[in-house]
Amino acid sequence: MIGAVLTCLVNGVAIAQDKPADQMEILREKARADKKLVVATTLALTEGEAKVFWPVYNAYQSDMIAHYDKLLGLIDRFEKAYDTMTDQTATRLLNEYLALEASHVALLKAYVPRFQRVLPARKAARLYQIENKVRALVNYDLARQIPLVK
Repeated sequence: MIGAVLTCLVNGVAIAQDKPADQMEILREKARADKKLVVATTLALTEGEAKVFWPVYNAYQSDMIAHYDKLLGLIDRFEKAYDTMTDQTATRLLNEYLALEASHVALLKAYVPRFQRVLPARKAARLYQIENKVRALVNYDLARQIPLVK
């Protein structure tokens, strides 16, 4: 099941370049729903845990969507500048990337206490493992698709 979700998440980024916005949104919603199923299954939430977990997780997902939208914007700017890349543009894009990475880590840290208030510590840690695995596969696919700067 995790493989199917990850395939949808990874392929969704690649397909985004070729599909109209409404079709991309459908793919993103499917990936989110599939990922939510993986999270629910892997965490094996009790009824009480689920009741308090999902609102926090949904807020987290909203923040992560905003983060990945910024990342996709950066990739788009990189693609547009690729053939005419200057040192100044490369420096600007690198700084944007590093700022996004820092904001991602800050976001992860900010949610730890929120998740630990609604989940046992081991389940919170397991959630972060799931999120890390998904991100690693998405990053792998992006790394395969994005060429090195000339």
